[in-house]
Amino acid sequence: MDWTLEVIVVPVGDVDRARDFYRDKLGFAVDVDTRVTEQTRIVQLTPPGSGCSIVIGENIPTPDGRTSEPGSYMGLQLVVADIKAAHAELVERGVDVSAPIEVAPGDGGTFLHFKDPDGNGWAVQEYRVRATTPLYEAIRPSD
Repeated sequence: MDWTLEVIVVPVGDVDRARDFYRDKLGFAVDVDTRVTEQTRIVQLTPPGSGCSIVIGENIPTPDGRTSEPGSYMGLQLVVADIKAAHAELVERGVDVSAPIEVAPGDGGTFLHFKDPDGNGWAVQEYRVRATTPLYEAIRPSD
């Protein structure tokens, strides 16, 4: 049985501001933008080429019935095949992003970082093998 991670809820304070950031600054596609109840709105966005989306919204409860604090998530991570191109694209789109930093030699050891308008922390990792081998092929166990 496959278990796929497909949605991560990211806590934000202003849904429209966050939607605009993820759509306009990061290039995520808006898959859903709907009010499911009078008190609850969800917006689902997907990064280009990703099988996993994020959901932002108003009054989205955690499994224990609470809501997460906006800006409380750190360590969300995107993966790209070319970190220099990703850095240039983010700078061009107006994202306040760090310079790429090599933390370990070899493929997969270079990162850059940014925060969304609420302070949720993101990393972008360069993994050059993604240019020729998509994740689902790279991790598929052999039969």
